[in-house]
Amino acid sequence: MPRRPDSALTATSSSASDRAASRVVEEIEHLIISGELLPGQQIRQEDMAVRLGVSRLPIREGLRQLTAEGLVRHVHNVGYTVARLEQSEFDQIYLMRAALEREVLATLPVFDDNALREIRDCADRVEAAGARGDYLDMRLENQAFHFAMFDRSPLNLVVGELRRLWTLAMPYHAVYLYDPDGRARVVREHEKMIEALSMGDNQRLAQLMDEHRRGGEAVNGMALRAGTPHTPRRTRSRSR
Repeated sequence: MPRRPDSALTATSSSASDRAASRVVEEIEHLIISGELLPGQQIRQEDMAVRLGVSRLPIREGLRQLTAEGLVRHVHNVGYTVARLEQSEFDQIYLMRAALEREVLATLPVFDDNALREIRDCADRVEAAGARGDYLDMRLENQAFHFAMFDRSPLNLVVGELRRLWTLAMPYHAVYLYDPDGRARVVREHEKMIEALSMGDNQRLAQLMDEHRRGGEAVNGMALRAGTPHTPRRTRSRSR
């Protein structure tokens, strides 16, 4: 059997390492979004390596990637911690979201029946999660609802940046969902967005999104000023 060239072995090893690091990024991101890792909490590389069943090398690479994205912070002689947003950072995230979401929504195509059905299914899952008091699931399904729209924009780089911004603020999104009026408002506003989509009225959709975002920003901002976000009622394990 012929021996593979060293370059092929190196490429295979590099590819496996990249896949492992990508998995680490995805897993740690989910732990942060779900609230299992809270803002300011230290991420111990040894513990995370055992938990994810990988060596420390992909853990370090994954943490470096998450640091570059702003979700994790590194302090010399301390290590890695989950990023804790300052009020000014939180305000900037919503400022950027407002600008980018308007651009993305303006470029959406007319949704056909299949696309509208997907949006409707997402909205139904948001409402169902709220009705059973599963606020983690409601947050995740709420994000799925919005990105079911955003992802149909041709501005894929802008949508990618939007996803990063949503992820940065996600640990603070639970607060307004603990209020029954807040949950009801989310459901009502989703219905209005679906109506605008069905009419192909992107201008109206952008206006509704502005109102929707401002409501969440006001409540989440108050929670940020008050301290640590709520810990979710449960942590959902994901199948792979």
